[in-house]
Amino acid sequence: MNSTSQKVSVIEKIGYSLGDLAANLIFQTLMTFLAFFYTDVYKIPPGTASAIIFAGGMIGAFFNPVMGIIADRTVTRWGKFRPWILWTAVPFGVMAMLAFSTPDFSPGGKIVYALVTYMLLVIVYSANNLPYASLSGVLTGDMGERNSISSFRFVAVMIAQFIVQALLLPLVLIFGDGDKTKGFENTMTLFAIIGVIFFIITFLTTKERIIPKAGQKSSVREDLGDLVKNKPWVMMLIITIFIFVTLSLKGGMYVYYFENFLSEQHLASFLEDIGFNGFIAGLNSMLTSMGLHGFTWPEDAPTSGFSLFNAGGIIMMIVGITVSKKLADKYGKRDVFGISLFISAMCLLLFYFYAPQSIALVFLTQLAHGFFYGIGTPLLWAMIADVADYSEWKNNRRATAIIFSAMIFGLKAGLAVGGALVAGILAFYGYDEQLVVQTPETINGIKLSLSVYPTLTFCVSVVCLFFYEINKKKEIQIQEELLDRRK
Repeated sequence: MNSTSQKVSVIEKIGYSLGDLAANLIFQTLMTFLAFFYTDVYKIPPGTASAIIFAGGMIGAFFNPVMGIIADRTVTRWGKFRPWILWTAVPFGVMAMLAFSTPDFSPGGKIVYALVTYMLLVIVYSANNLPYASLSGVLTGDMGERNSISSFRFVAVMIAQFIVQALLLPLVLIFGDGDKTKGFENTMTLFAIIGVIFFIITFLTTKERIIPKAGQKSSVREDLGDLVKNKPWVMMLIITIFIFVTLSLKGGMYVYYFENFLSEQHLASFLEDIGFNGFIAGLNSMLTSMGLHGFTWPEDAPTSGFSLFNAGGIIMMIVGITVSKKLADKYGKRDVFGISLFISAMCLLLFYFYAPQSIALVFLTQLAHGFFYGIGTPLLWAMIADVADYSEWKNNRRATAIIFSAMIFGLKAGLAVGGALVAGILAFYGYDEQLVVQTPETINGIKLSLSVYPTLTFCVSVVCLFFYEINKKKEIQIQEELLDRRK
């Protein structure tokens, strides 16, 4: 391997992180609102929506290994991975707009349109995000710098998550003048334009420093053979699948939890008591006194409460991310990730035991969950880059993209399964979007889906970490020996 200086400038770290901000404006929307968009906006039955999300997502997931093989064999003057970020920027934006459009087709036509546009979106997402993720493995070989890059990157992810989870429903109502159908189309158009611009910035500001030596050649069979013998890779594949099943399941259920379980009266009183309504009124007064248009905010308590709930969790995740690098440098990524994941799972479990009136406890638990999950958030991707180093260390060949294909495969498979579970569980428990008040059985299903079920899936990931052998000592050994080889 050849490598230049392993230090990465702040400008490059920011430029790289903007790519994740761009992708997550779309990804977080899929994870949190796709089932809601299909069932409540495009009026597709929950069971059918579940099948669409699962089928489209799994097709995209199985495209990832193919994309990994293609990316590892891409040779351009810009590198292996950067060109794909540029080439897919516009198609990604276009497919995002189409996937959240609502053409007036027959019921059967709506199903076909939703399946085709979602399937194409996740395929383009793979062609963009797999090379983007792989790029983090070749920006530097310094594991301390890699932890720093991950922290920058996931601050950007949290910004995107804040925009989507805290502000998307208000934006939908604002940009649609109260019409959710029109609002989703206009909001996703805005996200798509921002995304294209940020992808181009990522391409222009980054540099691939770890370059395979010219004589390195390996067949697809050899690359796949290295994978199946790479125990840390196998563990990370399982972990990633279960983490994204969890994120998609609980994230997709929160909106139903606020709409159908929590007491609207108590939620409204809580927002008034903490000064949130006064803050919005003061913001409106300030803007109008300056001659500007007032800041329109949804007046119904569930939408306001849901947005504030997500905003609080995301802010605490950012706080958690700020301490992640220091803890990982001291104790190692694996151990810090496992502990943070377990504690955040225990926080989720508490949601099942709260009454509809326990608004303050719901919000406090979300803050705690956000902080502890935030500590582990950057470490997942940094650990995958370490697995690529581990493969090179063991086999003396580097195949970065095929390694990262595990992450994106797991992400897509988890998104497909978790998203399908949201709609499938709603159908199983008898959810009917036409009912003002859901049945007790449906309410219980919603509660289980954002507490007990995601706790179990998070805990599967924690158990897998016991079999992930790259601890702090092994990290240092791999880094030092690879640096010697690359010299």
